[in-house]
Amino acid sequence: MSNKVQTVYTCSACDAQFPKWSGRCLECGGWGTLQMQTVDQKTADKMVTISPAEVIDLEKLDGQEKNQRLATNIQELDRVLGGGIMCGSLILLGGEPGIGKSTLVAQTADTIGKNGQVIYASGEESAGQIKTRFDRLGVKAGNIKFLNETNAEKIIATIKKLKPTLVIIDSIQTIYSSAIAGEAGNINQIRGSAVNFLEAAKTNNIAIILIGHITKDGSLAGPKSLEHIVDTVLYLETETNHGYRILRATKNRFGSINEIGIFEMTGAGFKEITDPSTIFIEPNQTFTGSAISCIMEGTRPFLIEVQALVSKTVFGYPQRKASGFDLNRLQVLIAVLTKRAGLNLNNQDVILNVTGGLKISEPGLDLAVCAAIASSLLNQPLSRQTLILGEVGLGGEVRNVAKLEARLKEAEKLGFKKAVLPAAEIHPVKSGSAGARDEQFNGVKTQKIKIFSINNVADLIKILTA
Repeated sequence: MSNKVQTVYTCSACDAQFPKWSGRCLECGGWGTLQMQTVDQKTADKMVTISPAEVIDLEKLDGQEKNQRLATNIQELDRVLGGGIMCGSLILLGGEPGIGKSTLVAQTADTIGKNGQVIYASGEESAGQIKTRFDRLGVKAGNIKFLNETNAEKIIATIKKLKPTLVIIDSIQTIYSSAIAGEAGNINQIRGSAVNFLEAAKTNNIAIILIGHITKDGSLAGPKSLEHIVDTVLYLETETNHGYRILRATKNRFGSINEIGIFEMTGAGFKEITDPSTIFIEPNQTFTGSAISCIMEGTRPFLIEVQALVSKTVFGYPQRKASGFDLNRLQVLIAVLTKRAGLNLNNQDVILNVTGGLKISEPGLDLAVCAAIASSLLNQPLSRQTLILGEVGLGGEVRNVAKLEARLKEAEKLGFKKAVLPAAEIHPVKSGSAGARDEQFNGVKTQKIKIFSINNVADLIKILTA
């Protein structure tokens, strides 16, 4: 008969078990917490009968049983969430201290509170402090109930009793569960409290927003497994040069993670930036080395400006600097311009900047980068009403870009007159009159924008020098 008695070492802080003793727990990182225990692994002779779980036929679900979305009427927030807050979802909102997390949830509570009840649970601020912020932001606290509690079980009991539309927890690092050993803020408490709130959200079909702190390395305080527990993870970031706030989703079970929302922080709270293209370009400044292109963030296009400065190398080896653009990609484009377009950049310093503090990795920006470099080298300014789009290959060829129709519509809305595009995107077709031909892209006629089609970067240089 095999021996069923085994010796294990159990951590007194997180209850993790290990076959060998060590000075530090590999799960929670505690020192000197492993204690030896003897476990009897003999099983009972009788079998345990388990009743099967009830299955649900998805085809028979009616509209009331399906999850609905709560519109916050904050268009930037609704876009990032995929159309609004999903009922029964658990949302994690993170960001640096002072970036505006509490302001954003307060404005959200104001909108949701007009048609339902909201519970605002805070372990960091008192009721008077919360009311002062609400008054400053103009938030009507009629249907918003404040809960000054840090015990997860008490908060969940209140949720079950009041059945609110939305629950806000500020913050998850201050919440503790009575069923878990340790103080609030440690790994087990954060994970256990998040699991309890997830169960409460799904069981009662109530949306819950958790506010999480950011550590020095830029990640959420606590284990990354917290992000696996929740349905949606939102990050509020700062755009360095202008002080705008950018909201993006790194995880979203109910929508895309490619959408972003742009806000401006004011004394009365967040103000939506519905036309972000006007932020990153200066329409009235004309100088060499500046080109305008259009990037896509999910389904949203907005225009950006690329600036290049090319100057004679003082030392033997030319410098390559890039801000907001991949430096390795810049090296590739400089080599293509030298080899395929005949531009001598071997003895020139090239400094590239994407205005607005944005960090862009989209290949559709390649042609605009080449145009900005060539404009600075040849001392030929580009028109501020010209849009440049295209990906550049190693052979110097200009390749297609995705969602060209949306990009050109954005440029047309802002009054652009010209566009430099890959020749593969242009399809001449006959119009209604005999012999007449109109240029089309993706089946849509260009009415207000004049198209310049190019096949390679050499054609781009011809346009600049014409």
